[in-house]
Amino acid sequence: MSKKRTYWTLQILGWTLLIMFEYVPYVLEYGFKIGEFYTALANILLGIVLTHVYRLVIRKWNWSSLPLPRLALRVIGSVLWLGLIMAMINQPMDREMLEDNLLNQPLVFWSYYTNWCKNLLAWILSYTVYHYVEQTRLAGYEKIMLKMSMREAEAKVLRSQLNPHFTFNALNSIRALVFEDPAKAQVSITQLSNILRNSLLADRRKTVDLQEELRTVEDYLELEKVRYEDRLRYSITADPQTIYWQVPPMMLQTLVENGIKHGVSKVMGGGFIDVKAEIANELLVIHIINSGNLGTTESGGVGLKNTAERLSILYGKGATFRIYQQSENIVCSEVKIPMLSEGVLMAGQESGAGN
Repeated sequence: MSKKRTYWTLQILGWTLLIMFEYVPYVLEYGFKIGEFYTALANILLGIVLTHVYRLVIRKWNWSSLPLPRLALRVIGSVLWLGLIMAMINQPMDREMLEDNLLNQPLVFWSYYTNWCKNLLAWILSYTVYHYVEQTRLAGYEKIMLKMSMREAEAKVLRSQLNPHFTFNALNSIRALVFEDPAKAQVSITQLSNILRNSLLADRRKTVDLQEELRTVEDYLELEKVRYEDRLRYSITADPQTIYWQVPPMMLQTLVENGIKHGVSKVMGGGFIDVKAEIANELLVIHIINSGNLGTTESGGVGLKNTAERLSILYGKGATFRIYQQSENIVCSEVKIPMLSEGVLMAGQESGAGN
């Protein structure tokens, strides 16, 4: 049932029950009178109209967004005004009864007024509290949605950042292969297209399977080997249980690129990159180990900062990232990622590849 239908059902049912609660005992004591029956119907209609007007006012002027003290004053004022209207309209309609009891109850008007104020207070207080709570809930929901949309927009920007220098270097390496080794040039073009495609799709997907990310990393390393040749050695190993674990797209490629740019490329005679993935304490643990020294590594670069921010956006405090000097001339980047979806621990095909 819609909120609008629920409102009108409660309005009609509530005011009917309230008026009948007073009208039925009157009929049982004094007998049925058509005039009193019409008066009861008029009170039902009047109660519905007046409280509906109050509803329109509170929604139009957005009273529910006011501080509680100011809202309370408006509620009290509304109860007093509406109660006065009901009492003034009902007093002439109940003229005969008032004439019989006026001498015995000289303050009968105030009794009418107080009675209607109590009834209206119950309705107005119930509706105002409901509307106030609903408005607060919606405001909180909108705030959360706005925050999520901002974080999603930020995440898209971070996911779409592929180093343009790599693309230029890869194209230059492929150009040199066109005449020297056409077959290898074709393979390299396919690998580059795979990387570019995944980079373009990264802003549409929050996460990808680890095995897909490892294929991107392997394509990247193969292209870098065209450039570095024997100066670059790499290996990729992954526990079969990890390959369906969800990871941010292009994240590992960024870390591997960082390892080559600030580690391997600065080592005389070249170096190595080892990518390892395993599950420990219900977390996916990825180590990217490369030749280099943190003392000469720009470890606070944009790529590493983006990695930390992306992990924070997706997993909050559940994911961690750090880069440290594992031993002399060896740097390790460590990423720990919690489970993001069911089925992550499905066993799969082997994703390890070595060279």
